[in-house]
Amino acid sequence: MGILTARKLKKKRKKFRWASWNYKKRMLHLKEKSDPLGGVSQAKGIVLEKLQKEAKQPNSAMRKCVRVQLIKNGKQVTAFLPGNLASKFIDEHDEVLIESIGGKQGRAKGDIPCIRYQVIAVNDQPLSRLVQGKIEKGRR
Repeated sequence: MGILTARKLKKKRKKFRWASWNYKKRMLHLKEKSDPLGGVSQAKGIVLEKLQKEAKQPNSAMRKCVRVQLIKNGKQVTAFLPGNLASKFIDEHDEVLIESIGGKQGRAKGDIPCIRYQVIAVNDQPLSRLVQGKIEKGRR
């Protein structure tokens, strides 16, 4: 630790930053590589099937979900359908817009296991407005 050690300290700090997984994840772009949406907030996809997931304990509800194939890269994800009777407004082969649910650190939220995305629009019509009955479902 002398007067002329700045270069050595800087080099050492640069080396040991790689021990931090946060730094490593950011520098190697691991989130963008592993994320089906590719680091963006929303993506369009085609509905393959409708399904139900059982909620975690102590709840016993059947949560309505859809299996979606993303248009941009062909990856398949499962998305939650928010709202009462929202599954009535979605059929197979519909185009949907999905976004992240927003659980902690990008993980699943609430009592729905393994589901990280939710549907926000069907055939360019907002799902929330369809559920409220304000608009009718558009045809493709």
